[in-house]
Amino acid sequence: MSREKIPLPIDSSLGEILRKLAKNPSLVLTAPPGTGKTTRVPPALLEAPWMAGKAALILEPRRIAARSAAKRVSEELSSPLGELCGYQVRMEKASSPKTRLLYCTEGILTARLRSDPFLEGVGAVMLDEFHERSLECDLAAAFLREIQRHASPELRIIVCSATLDAGPAAQYFGADSLELESPFYPVEISYLETPPEERLEKRVAAGIKKLWGLRPDGRGDLLAFLPGAGEIRRTQKELSDWASLKEVELLPLHGDLPASEQDRVFSGGPQRVILSTNVAESSITVPTVSAVVDSGLAKTLQFDPESGLDSLITVKISRASADQRAGRAGRTGPGVALRLWSRHDDLSRPQAAAPEVKRADLCRALLEIAAWGERDFSSFGWFDPPESSRVEAARELLFDLGAIGEGNALTAEGEKILSMPLHPRLGRLLLEAQKIGLEREGALIAALLEERDIFRPQNLFGERSEGGKVRHDSDILRRYEVALPFFGGKESHWRDFGDGVDKNALAAALKTAGRLAPARVAEKKNLLEEGEELLKLIFLAFPD
Repeated sequence: MSREKIPLPIDSSLGEILRKLAKNPSLVLTAPPGTGKTTRVPPALLEAPWMAGKAALILEPRRIAARSAAKRVSEELSSPLGELCGYQVRMEKASSPKTRLLYCTEGILTARLRSDPFLEGVGAVMLDEFHERSLECDLAAAFLREIQRHASPELRIIVCSATLDAGPAAQYFGADSLELESPFYPVEISYLETPPEERLEKRVAAGIKKLWGLRPDGRGDLLAFLPGAGEIRRTQKELSDWASLKEVELLPLHGDLPASEQDRVFSGGPQRVILSTNVAESSITVPTVSAVVDSGLAKTLQFDPESGLDSLITVKISRASADQRAGRAGRTGPGVALRLWSRHDDLSRPQAAAPEVKRADLCRALLEIAAWGERDFSSFGWFDPPESSRVEAARELLFDLGAIGEGNALTAEGEKILSMPLHPRLGRLLLEAQKIGLEREGALIAALLEERDIFRPQNLFGERSEGGKVRHDSDILRRYEVALPFFGGKESHWRDFGDGVDKNALAAALKTAGRLAPARVAEKKNLLEEGEELLKLIFLAFPD
């Protein structure tokens, strides 16, 4: 299937981009959302002499962006997805030995570097949406700089962003910089007069109803930003009667949706309201948007010292993020945006969000660095170094987990832990579970700790939803007992959990557990007999 190649603002600058990369192997490219950085720069690279026979890796912060960009480029190149252009994300890929443009999430690169530290056959790597500053992206940037400096000086590194201050990145990579402008239309921004008091879904629904009638010429899609999938579902329910009356299609957009559901957003339609997480802030572009309703919230990773793991928390977005969101309404004509907070609140928000390296757990990153061969964690070449106390705390935990040994060298067990898509604590738990023949049970425990809590707030003390008595002193075993009967069963049966359980949270935990261990229906075991062994596994994962 081919797609007509619509002209984009960046097209006229592709020649200049290639000329700069011919002179300097590193380039920082700053351009507004929607200019075409993600889909037009990678195919242009294939025309460069230094790319002869080589592939380009395009690192995206989100799975949905990697997949949708690869699909669009494949269509524009009139090539089947997975041949000339493909993608690879966690647990999913569409690529082949012929693939020369591979869109992938950032963790895929660090995993590849373990087996291919010189990136043989790769001529260019593009770090897209670098301003989001995920921990994986910072890690990839440091590894790529080392490769370019010491092993492959001909490797091209392109750093792309919509809002990045190019100076520090250009200095870090020794790069040239290029800033492109795009003719955006004016967006009229309004605020709430008083701080909101209603539940989030009611505020967003009210904002959508208000702004729907204010779209320029009554045309275009309305894009609403919410922090997560749960908030999207509740808002969709809140709007269902209104949408039916107005003949408006409600489309959710978040990373957990099946690919076919995500693709509906890009297919166009007469009257649509798109309810999205921040994946639509910068990673992907919906060109038909003329109105934006912004909740002002996003979910972000934050280290939780009580659990010893990262957790997703809801925070206020920065002013830079708010500007990007509003700008989505002004791509094809004048637009309107409603911010569901007051002007006073707007002034109190940070200009930009703190990078993950400053707020997320560092254990897995240090394990990657140890696998890279770096022994002195304190001197690792971060773009933005974390605090030394946090580095030392993560190093001590890795040592206690047996993942690193003397001199910070990666151990055999550390190598196995690193191959698991889990925090090192949970990797150790699963590794020990495999040793004692409780792999399925360990996988479920790890998933329950990895995902959000399956008990609703009113059920925090572990009361069984069917009215039974609590039989365990362990909060983990309470959740395990609720989840076990469904583990390995059909998804169609996952709606019989009971009122006290968050159905979506448990479904997510069951899916994660299924990926971690072989798929078979869980055996009915005596929890009282195996409970002590499971608790020992948890203690091994949390030695501190």
